[in-house]
Amino acid sequence: MKRNIQLVQTGLPLIDQAWGGFYKGGTYLLVGPKKSGRTLLGLQYAMQSARQKEVCLYFTNMRPKDLMIHAASIDFDIQTYMNQNLIVVVRVTPPADLYDLRDPDEYLIEYLKDIVTVVEQFAPKRIIFDELTPYIGFSNLNLLRESFLETLENIEQRDVTSLFTIGEPATPVAQSIVDELVQHVTATIYLQKKIIPGENKSQSGKMTITPNIGHTEGQFTANYSIEPYKGIVTDFKPAWPQAEFSPAPQAELKPAAEGRYQSLSNFETYQEPYTFSNFYEYNDFLLLLNNQIALYKSTGQVFSLISFKLDAQAERERLLTINQLQNAVRLATDKKDKICVYENKVIVLLIRSDKKSLSGLVAKIQANFPSGDPNYMKAVQQYISVLSVEIDESVENAEAIMKFVLGEEFRSDKNNDSFNRYNPN
Repeated sequence: MKRNIQLVQTGLPLIDQAWGGFYKGGTYLLVGPKKSGRTLLGLQYAMQSARQKEVCLYFTNMRPKDLMIHAASIDFDIQTYMNQNLIVVVRVTPPADLYDLRDPDEYLIEYLKDIVTVVEQFAPKRIIFDELTPYIGFSNLNLLRESFLETLENIEQRDVTSLFTIGEPATPVAQSIVDELVQHVTATIYLQKKIIPGENKSQSGKMTITPNIGHTEGQFTANYSIEPYKGIVTDFKPAWPQAEFSPAPQAELKPAAEGRYQSLSNFETYQEPYTFSNFYEYNDFLLLLNNQIALYKSTGQVFSLISFKLDAQAERERLLTINQLQNAVRLATDKKDKICVYENKVIVLLIRSDKKSLSGLVAKIQANFPSGDPNYMKAVQQYISVLSVEIDESVENAEAIMKFVLGEEFRSDKNNDSFNRYNPN
């Protein structure tokens, strides 16, 4: 009998061996103390996703270089997959001085809603949120339940498989919050760290996986340890033949450098914190644009509006999708720049205005395309056009500019520049 809900391999040894993987579209919770291996498990999950050519959205509150070092410690060249747009890293900043706010619960609700917003933008197959602890400190547990359930349902209806990590509860209040979350996920993974004198391994402990929905094989516990260049491994040995899988074809991408570690100087592209705060819905973008126009007219501070248009043929030929283009633009822009995606256009409010800035932006965007192969670049450039609108005193308002950018005028070749025109090479 054919299964209606597919199992997907996770890269997490006990899960794959005992249960055969996660249910596709399921939500899983990983609980453990600091330095127990939570982040490494998250990276193993992301690596498995990328190897199966599934886009993974990786939320983290770690500094980008720290994440790179963690990945390198398990021989995971995360940058290669990021360049392929198979892993999209979003850095989220924990709320500061939360309890000085008049209504901290409402503030936390917005954080949970933002998760859904980013999932909608990038349409991933999997997400990892490492870690959720700072965003679930609700004083009203009923409100936590409602908000968390709403977030899960919005993600699950898109058939996204999710892994959320949280810290081990240290107080009765924290325990009640964790207990609330556990009730609503597909299953929970518990890490219990232990330190044995004389043990040569860097870290070890017990891993327990407990189903809440499905996974009728039941609960399992195994000893785990952290092995250099491998990550977390367990001593679990199945008592029955393991299920056969038909995973998506895997493509093992080799590290760009010869050694297992790369120089941190290679990661300059990711020095800026990854946030999703510079993506805006159309109406919000109009408001920001009107504010910028008003600032220009009162102070003379110039700016540019740049639109990148992707021809549908690029997607038909499987060269580039609009999601890949918007991610390349996101990685190339500064936090202060504002981005709006409208149909097949990625529009950037660039808080500077000169030809050199535009050329530099285009070069950075190209550096974040799925491939740097010259033949690929030549093929994809013909399907991307650029419109740069410089603001002057004749500009009335944002609506007039956007009408020009989005209207028939932009479909005319005479107003379109080739993407390749700005290539410094």
